[in-house]
Amino acid sequence: MTAQPLWTVAAMADAMQAVRGGALPDVITGISIDSRTVAPGEAYFAIKGDLHDGHDFVEAALKNGAGLAVIAQSHRAKFDADPPLLVVPDVLSGLVDLARASRARSQAHIVAVTGSVGKTSTKEALRSVFSAQGETHASVASFNNHWGVPLSLARCPVSAQYAIFEIGMNHAGEIEPLVKLVRPHVAIITTVEPVHLEFFSGIEAIADAKAEIFSGIEPGGAAVLNADNSQFARLAAQAERAGVSRVVPFGADKAAEARLIDVALHPICSAVHANILGHDVTYKIGVPGRHMAMNSLAVLAAASLVGADLALSALALSQFKPAAGRGVRQLLELDHGIVTLIDESYNANPASMAAALNVLGQAEIGPRGRRIAVLGDMLELGAGGPDLHRGLVAPIDANKIDTVFCCGPLMRSLWDALPSPRRGGYAETSAALESQVVAALGAGDAIMIKGSLGSRMKTIVTALEKRFPGKASFDD
Repeated sequence: MTAQPLWTVAAMADAMQAVRGGALPDVITGISIDSRTVAPGEAYFAIKGDLHDGHDFVEAALKNGAGLAVIAQSHRAKFDADPPLLVVPDVLSGLVDLARASRARSQAHIVAVTGSVGKTSTKEALRSVFSAQGETHASVASFNNHWGVPLSLARCPVSAQYAIFEIGMNHAGEIEPLVKLVRPHVAIITTVEPVHLEFFSGIEAIADAKAEIFSGIEPGGAAVLNADNSQFARLAAQAERAGVSRVVPFGADKAAEARLIDVALHPICSAVHANILGHDVTYKIGVPGRHMAMNSLAVLAAASLVGADLALSALALSQFKPAAGRGVRQLLELDHGIVTLIDESYNANPASMAAALNVLGQAEIGPRGRRIAVLGDMLELGAGGPDLHRGLVAPIDANKIDTVFCCGPLMRSLWDALPSPRRGGYAETSAALESQVVAALGAGDAIMIKGSLGSRMKTIVTALEKRFPGKASFDD
């Protein structure tokens, strides 16, 4: 089946004020920034990244079937007159211009999501909810930065009825230009927690940076904010100053418009009773953890605010599954039994660590099984990093985690604070820790692996998957 056109080349060229070269197609079917995965008929944007310059891969992209390449004028002399090219002063700026044109033509109901924890899972839950009710476009992976947001927006089909964009930051001033591109009808801030403290004076400064999302909300739009978070009042005041028409609190707080009434936590799901904007609803969310139940309130509030059917939205949450590295479960087959692997290796901060430990505490284990946590360094925490790592002792105790493996120089602070019976092993790197973890597993165990991307905890996940092949674990 032929892919539907995403853009006419004429509209692209006009949006980017591009100079045309070569035998250009009439339409393109998608946008890519990776020459290795570009699909036939897509436009390849030669973005200059931290490590590579996309102009070095233009020929490869065209050979792999790209319909055209977008290049910078400064690189035009590298190519002859034949290749299909759109030439712009700067490729990233051209992508931003195309994103702006995409937003201008879109009739979709648009939701933007930011927050210290839970952005991607909330975005994916919204995707599940909206996809059940109409054509839905959403950011892939965690495309939430200065190139990921415009790329995601430029990829939005004109036919989309709903669109969801994740917006991230680790410095002040990063959200505002991105949200002014997206111009959402509803913006969600999942929570504000002490992350990226290396770049901020404190949690209030983080809240102020998250509050930049209010600057792009469309007139008549709404902000959905965590009423249980310490920064709620600060954020609500900033939303009001920014002219946001409506602030919708979510949480267990009695004043929340999207309010948690009750939640039953199970090993692989949660059953929720809530009141969403005046409507009682009971539903199941297909991932475990109180934090996921809380964020589902924001999802349903946002869906209701843009006119989606609440009952269908709640029903769709039962089919929601975690994204890669964010709680995906597998059953590993040992010689004498099964181990449950919970892959939380994508990233980590103190709040998400506590949430993941809570999920591990709910996990089912066998008669002689243990709950094992394998924890890598949490990065970008500044001078308070050692104390924040030591502070994980409390959620480890609260969730009755039996054994803890620690990885990295920052995790040494936690290792030193753990009582001897809970110490599983320590190493400076994930590669060095790998053999200790493999050797420790026994039938009936549940093991959760988590750390910041820089701690490379995925290598341990991969090692376990290769050593003990198994199957996905999603069945009730």
